[in-house]
Amino acid sequence: MKQFDYIVVGGGSSGCVLASRLSENPKNKVLLIEGGRRDDARYIKIPATFFKVIEKGQDIVAYVGEPSAQLNGRPNVVLQGKVIGGGSSVNAMLYIRGHAEDYNSWERAGNPGWSYQDVLPVFKDLESNMELSDGFHGTEGELHVSETGYHHPLSRAFIRAAQETGIPYNPDFNGAQQEGTGFYQTTTHNGGRWSSAEAFLRKAEGRSNLEIMTDTRVARVLFEGQRAVGVALENGTQIKAQAEVILCAGAIETPRLLQLSGVGDAQHLQSFGIGVVSDLPGVGQNYQDHLETTVQAVTRDPISMFREDIGLKAAMHMVQYLMYRTGLLASNVVESGGFIDVSNAGRPDLQFHVLPSLVGWVDREPIQEHGIAIGPCFLRPKSRGSVCLRSADSKDAALFDAGSLTHEDDLTVLVKGVRKAIEILEAPSLARIIQRRVLPQAGLENDEAGLRDYVRQTAKTVFHPVGTAKMGQPSDRMAVVDQQLRVYGTQGLRVADASIMPTLVSGNTNAPVMMIAERAARFIAGRG
Repeated sequence: MKQFDYIVVGGGSSGCVLASRLSENPKNKVLLIEGGRRDDARYIKIPATFFKVIEKGQDIVAYVGEPSAQLNGRPNVVLQGKVIGGGSSVNAMLYIRGHAEDYNSWERAGNPGWSYQDVLPVFKDLESNMELSDGFHGTEGELHVSETGYHHPLSRAFIRAAQETGIPYNPDFNGAQQEGTGFYQTTTHNGGRWSSAEAFLRKAEGRSNLEIMTDTRVARVLFEGQRAVGVALENGTQIKAQAEVILCAGAIETPRLLQLSGVGDAQHLQSFGIGVVSDLPGVGQNYQDHLETTVQAVTRDPISMFREDIGLKAAMHMVQYLMYRTGLLASNVVESGGFIDVSNAGRPDLQFHVLPSLVGWVDREPIQEHGIAIGPCFLRPKSRGSVCLRSADSKDAALFDAGSLTHEDDLTVLVKGVRKAIEILEAPSLARIIQRRVLPQAGLENDEAGLRDYVRQTAKTVFHPVGTAKMGQPSDRMAVVDQQLRVYGTQGLRVADASIMPTLVSGNTNAPVMMIAERAARFIAGRG
C-alpha cells in the first residue's frame, strides 16, 4: 500500500492550492488525485476558446439534477471542470470575491475568523494584480489578475447603456464598493488563462515529495474508527494517509464521497447498508447555486462575435493570437457586466454577465445572427437543494436536486433583473445599434405572469454550486465542518472547497474557493 502524509482529493481550484502549499514543506509527502486529465489542451490555455472546451465535453462533467416543477419540468444541469485546474481551467476567468457582507454574515452565523477583515488579507496574499495596488489588492501573489487585452465594442456599449439607466461606473468590483457596471478583471496573464494549476501547481510539479494522479477516481475515504487513514480508489487500490485526507472535489462530489465513506445522515447511510462513522445530517444539504436568465437582441450591423470562430476569420484570429497574444482570442468573452441592488436589499443582489454574441439557451439553439446577450443572475438565493446517494455503489452518480426557484423571492429578483436588462437594451448607447429584441419576446415585460413563466423556462445555473458541507458551530445540526474545516466526528479529515460555504457569495466562486484552500493550508501548518 502506498503511503503519504496528505492526500488531496480533487485537482481543481482548491486542490491545486493545497497540493502546492503542503508540498512546500519537504518533510510532507503529498498525493493529489484528480478524476480528469492534464490541463495541456490548447483550448484551455486560450481565453476566448473556453466555449470550445465545454462543447467538446472531455474536460467537464455534467451533473444532471432531478426535473423541477419550478423550472417547468426541466432538470438543472451543472457543468464542472474535470481536469487539472478544475473550474479555473474551463471557466470564463472572472475574478470576483463577493461582497464584504457575505463574509461578515458567515461570522455572524457562528464562524469566528471568517469575517471580511479576516479573509481580505488572504485574498491579497494570493493576488498579483497587474493594475491595482491598494488596501484591497495584492501584487506579490501567484494568482495573476488583469484586464483582458481585448474589449469588444458591444461590451463597451453595454457599459455606457447601463450608466444611462442610472448604474454608476465601477472600475473595481473587488474594491470599496461592489455596485456598478464595468469591465471584469480576470485570471489571465500575458494574454493567456491563468488557472489555479498555472498559478500554484506548475511550480510544485517538479517536487520529489508531490505525486499527482490523473484520470483516477476515489471510491471512498478509509477509516480506522473515526480517523481517516487513506482512500480507496475505484480500481480497488488503497492508499494510506498518515496525517490527513482533504476533500476538494466540489459541492456535488465531496458530499457524495463523504456519504459513501460513512459520514452523513445516519438513517440515509444505513438505508444503503453503509456503516456510520459520523452522523452528520447536514452532509449534502444546504445546496445553493446562482441561476440566471437571458435577454438577447439582434444588432443592425454585423459587429458581434458571430462566425468569428470559423473559416478564414478564425485562422486570422489564431495567427494574431499566436504571434502577439492579442486580439479577439485574448478576450474572456464575458468581458463586461455589473452588480445592482434591484430589491433595495442594501447591497447588490443581481449580477449581469454580458456576451457580445447571441447564445443558445437551455433547449434553444442560438439564433444565427449578430447580437448581444445580457444575463441577469441573482446573487443570494434563498432556495436550497440537496445531494444524496442513489446507492452504495461509488460508480453511481449522486441523486441531485438543485431546489432551483423553490423560494419565491429568487424568482422575483430574476424577473426584476430581466426588466432591468431590457431597460439597458433600450438605453441610447445600445438602442442605436439594436435592430430588435429576440428574447424575451416583445411586450412580455408588460405581462407579469408571462414574464415569470419565461424566467422559469429559461433560468439556468452559472455553475457556482456551494454549501453541501457547511461550516458552523457544533450546536448547528446541519454543520459539517468547524472553523478550521475539520469534519465533525472524525479525525484527520477536512473539506476545503465550495462545499463549506454556509451561504453563497455574491459573485463568481473561483477566487473564494482558492482563498478557502489557502486558509486550509495555513490551518494544517498551524498558522491560522
